[in-house]
Amino acid sequence: MSNMVKETGFYDTLGVKPNATPDELKKAYRKLALKYHPDKNPTEGEKFKQISQAYEVLSDAKKRDLYDRGGEKAIKEGGTGGGGGGGSFASPMDIFDLFFGGGSRMHRERKGKNVVHQISVTLEDLYNGATKKLSVQKNCICDKCEGRGSRKGALQMCMSCHGTGMQVRMHQLLPGMVQQMSTVCHSCQGQGQRFNQKDRCKTCGGRKMLRQKKIMDVHIDKGMKDGQKIVFHGEGDQEPGLEPGDIIIVIDLQEHTFFTRRGQDLFMSMELQLVEALCGFKRPVQTLDNRTLLVTSHPGELIKPGDTKCVLNEGMPTYRRPFEKGRLIINFSVVFPPANFLSKHKLRELARYLPGKTDAEQPESMDEDLYIYADLEDCDLESRKRHRHQYYYMNEDDYASTGGVQCHTS
Repeated sequence: MSNMVKETGFYDTLGVKPNATPDELKKAYRKLALKYHPDKNPTEGEKFKQISQAYEVLSDAKKRDLYDRGGEKAIKEGGTGGGGGGGSFASPMDIFDLFFGGGSRMHRERKGKNVVHQISVTLEDLYNGATKKLSVQKNCICDKCEGRGSRKGALQMCMSCHGTGMQVRMHQLLPGMVQQMSTVCHSCQGQGQRFNQKDRCKTCGGRKMLRQKKIMDVHIDKGMKDGQKIVFHGEGDQEPGLEPGDIIIVIDLQEHTFFTRRGQDLFMSMELQLVEALCGFKRPVQTLDNRTLLVTSHPGELIKPGDTKCVLNEGMPTYRRPFEKGRLIINFSVVFPPANFLSKHKLRELARYLPGKTDAEQPESMDEDLYIYADLEDCDLESRKRHRHQYYYMNEDDYASTGGVQCHTS
């Protein structure tokens, strides 16, 4: 599909390939959006906007198809047949809140701002469960003035806007033509109330809110997944007159040394010596909860290079059903002994125990004069590909000048 993409700008913005899956797009957006969010990087507003717009297009199947066929121009023009949205992008904060469960803009107006944090966990944490300490910064209503910004009874109606928080200004466009404009009142900053500076709260300086640090216990349940969200309702930013927002914790799984998780299954690689693959083996495997599995192959049970075997009920626990577990899946590779590891005499002895050759593969019964012996040599296929173009320009004269290819037949 990647060869059909007209341009890759949105994919480059998210740092993914044009054939990225929806899950890969989500993971890329999550990491970048948390990194460049205005709360963490106030100077990266344009970058945050680009990330959000790229994800808005690529996360929608119709918009992504339109972008792949016609690029950003097709998205802005709206394409033919709908699905482009006329080029109007949603607000970056709306996309962020929808992705992290923050709700719509109208809902945000009734709630304080959500606080989103990423917490790094290990595969052991997700297998066994864990409790993590997380320090968060959030806005809290000042306890001293109870969010008034001044001493009790000092608030007065703003006479500039008569308590509405808005001022109406008249702007003359032409003689006899006047435009009416509503603007936020500069005297009370849209609050509709004001107070004398001498009455302002000494604790918050009249700002009504304080920035506070809080240490939270984040409980990681068994079987949780990378990117899963843990929501602390009502623990987010507070604002006067609004319901407190939420604190949203996003799980970020670190890469494990031995195991890879896919759904409820755990994958690992195991390297065997040839004698183990042929004659059986016993290998200890340390589990994520510090048990020791003795992975066993019985004599006569051959393991071929590339074979895949599994151990039932030794994978990841299921979220909220921790006693149900997936599989431990083992991919085997076989290490062959070095060249000339046995003398010719012992090799002949070894050959007696290995399966015999078929008659069609035994040249000893035929006349050796009918054979052209071909010795095996090491070859570098990648090098041949890099220099392949050299052979395209070789003509017959060039070939003749080299003296041709001679085969020794006797």
